[in-house]
Amino acid sequence: MTLQRIREHYEASMTQAMDERAIAAQPTEPVQPSQRVDLPRQTAAETPAAGSAPVGRRPRLLVLDGLRLGAALMVVAYHLVGDKIGVWEPSAATTFGPLHSIAKYGFLGVQLFFVISGFVICMSAWGRSVGDFFVSRVVRLYPAYWFAVLAAAAVLVAVPRGVDLKVREVVGNLTMMQEFLGIRHLDLSYWTLTVEMIFYILFAVLVARGLTYRGVVAFCAIWTIASLIVPKFGNAGLTNVVAAGYSSYFIAGIALYLIYRFGPNLLLWSIVGLSWLIAITRLPALAEARDVSLVPTVVIVTAFVLVMAAVALNLFSWVKWPWVATAGAMTYPLYLIHQTVGLAVIDRLQDHVSPWLLVTALIAALLIAAWLIHRFVERPAARWMKRQLNDSMRQLRTTR
Repeated sequence: MTLQRIREHYEASMTQAMDERAIAAQPTEPVQPSQRVDLPRQTAAETPAAGSAPVGRRPRLLVLDGLRLGAALMVVAYHLVGDKIGVWEPSAATTFGPLHSIAKYGFLGVQLFFVISGFVICMSAWGRSVGDFFVSRVVRLYPAYWFAVLAAAAVLVAVPRGVDLKVREVVGNLTMMQEFLGIRHLDLSYWTLTVEMIFYILFAVLVARGLTYRGVVAFCAIWTIASLIVPKFGNAGLTNVVAAGYSSYFIAGIALYLIYRFGPNLLLWSIVGLSWLIAITRLPALAEARDVSLVPTVVIVTAFVLVMAAVALNLFSWVKWPWVATAGAMTYPLYLIHQTVGLAVIDRLQDHVSPWLLVTALIAALLIAAWLIHRFVERPAARWMKRQLNDSMRQLRTTR
C-alpha cells in the first residue's frame, strides 16, 4: 500500500518542488539594514591578484563540517519522520507525535546548505584558475553521486510496485543534468544539486576572470538584481537559470566569506541583510506550500544567518575536534542515499519493528553507509579522477 502511495506521490512531489522554486522566486522589494562590527582582518587592498596564491589562508573551518552534517540530518528527519510522502502507517504524525511536528521543518536544512555553499565555494575558489575550480567540483560531486544513483535505481527495481523505472532515466540521472534534460530525479532530493550546479556555473564565470574583492561584491549585486528582475518577465526558464528562488542564500554566504576574509564593513553587512530580507519575504508562500507555521520558519532561517555570521566573525575558532571533519565528509553521501533507500526500508520493516527503534537504527545505518561510501568509493575515485582531470587540463592549456 505505502509503496503504491510513493508511486502516486512521486510525480506530484516533483511538480510541487518546481512550484516551490517558483514560489521562492516571487519578486520582493528589498530594504537594506546597516550594522557595523569593527574587527582587525585582511583589508580589501590586500586582495591577491588574479591567479596568485591566496593571502592569509586560515586553517580549515571545522565548524562548517558540523553545520553541514546538522543540515543533512534536518533533511533526513524531514523525509523519514516528517514523511510528507506518507510511507508510515497510519501516519507519521500519529506514530511520532511532537517529533513529527518538529521534523516537518527539516526541509529548511537545504537553506542552510545553500548559505554554507556560498561561503565555502568562494573560499575554496579564491586564487584558483577556472580549470582548477572545474576539477574540484567534478571530483567532489560525481563519485558519490554515481554510486547513489545506481543504488537508488537498484532499490526502485527491487521494490515491487515501485516507480516504473526506465534505462533512459538512469542514464539521464548519471549526468546530474536530468532536470535540464526533462528527466525525473530518481531521488527527489537531487533537485538541490541542479540549483547548486547553476550556482557553480555562474560563479565559474567570475573565477575565470580571477576572484577579487571588488569583483565578488559586484557579482553579489548583479545576481541579486537579476534574481529580482528576471521573475518579473514570467519566464520560468530564465528564472531557473538565475536560481532566483534561492540566490539570496548563496549571496549571503558569499558576503559572509568576504567578511571572514577581509573584515566586516557596512557594505558587506548590507549585502547579508538584504539577502536575509529577500529570503524572509519569500518564506510565507514556502511555509504554506510545506504546511508549516511561518513564525518558526522565519526564526530558523534567521538563526542560520546569525550562526553563519558568527562563523564569519571567527567566533567558532574553538571548534577543533578532528571527528567533525569526518562528520562533514559523511554529509554528502548521507544526503544522496537517505530518501529512496530510507523510505524503502521503512516500508518493508515497519510492520515488524517498533517505529522508534526502526527510525533510530535506520539513521544510524545510513550514517555508517555514508561513511563507507566516502571511505571506499568517494575518496579513491576522487583521487584517480583528480589526477586524470589535472592531466587533461594541462594538456588543454599546452596543446596547440
